[in-house]
Amino acid sequence: MRVSECVIAGFFTWTSALAVALPITSTMRTRTLLANLIVLLIYILLLHSQEWRWVEYARDWVPQALMILAYKQSGWFAPAQHTNALEHDWILWDRLLLDTLGGRRLIESSGAIVPALLELSYSLVYALPPITMAVLYVLRLRRRSDTLLTIYLLGLLLCNAQFPFWPSEPPRAVFPGQDMPTVVTPIRQFNLWLVGNYGIHTSVFPSAHVSGAFAAAMAMAYLAPRRRALVLAYFGYAALVGVATVYGRYHYAVDALGGFIVGTVAGPLGALLMRAARWRQNRSLLRARGEQVTDPYPSARYDTR
Repeated sequence: MRVSECVIAGFFTWTSALAVALPITSTMRTRTLLANLIVLLIYILLLHSQEWRWVEYARDWVPQALMILAYKQSGWFAPAQHTNALEHDWILWDRLLLDTLGGRRLIESSGAIVPALLELSYSLVYALPPITMAVLYVLRLRRRSDTLLTIYLLGLLLCNAQFPFWPSEPPRAVFPGQDMPTVVTPIRQFNLWLVGNYGIHTSVFPSAHVSGAFAAAMAMAYLAPRRRALVLAYFGYAALVGVATVYGRYHYAVDALGGFIVGTVAGPLGALLMRAARWRQNRSLLRARGEQVTDPYPSARYDTR
């Protein structure tokens, strides 16, 4: 198994345990366990068909479909009713940033340009995984796809795994009509339609939008460190997503901060897991040859092999 596939296995094992332990309906419990069984069968099929070349490429893209399942599955653990206790504490920081410190006024000082850019950045998060994989292919780094997926999945799934323990709803739902942007663009209307029809009601903390964006940036920094313009573009984009989530009232500022922390931690954590996997692989090969086992990957910030 790839390291990224182990991350996926860990997440769906976790949700299976939650389905049994948490007080959810029997329908949701059955749905969770059945979905996870299907995921298991898919990977059994892929791992037993590795002689086919297309399978290697499929393993680059199947996890991206499972990201959607992971998100929707997190929504199956939504509580029957929210107390909104957390949200009334979190909103104080938002009002400090947007009102007292003039964040909203600054964003809207250019008219619709910056608000539209922020909303566009927010909407493009959903396309970020396939776009980043395509960038990796273009850079002829497709052999490092497992590293990319490992870092990105850690950034995303470490957020999803926490959702049941931070029951909360977005500020636009808990405080309707309050603290909202005064500039409404067509892109914002699209985003509101999307989250209104396909969003989940389990939690908004930490922000998976922000964590995914920063995890992608950390992955590119690790995989293509010499392409500074590209790396800076990814980090700049991630910053725009962070601002967009708060300005658009999709998330609270603490959600964005939590997502930033998870996303940036995903970089070194993913690199560590990849290095450990390579070490185990090389140790097995060396022992099979009867050679002395030494660390074949000395400490380095970036490993582009």
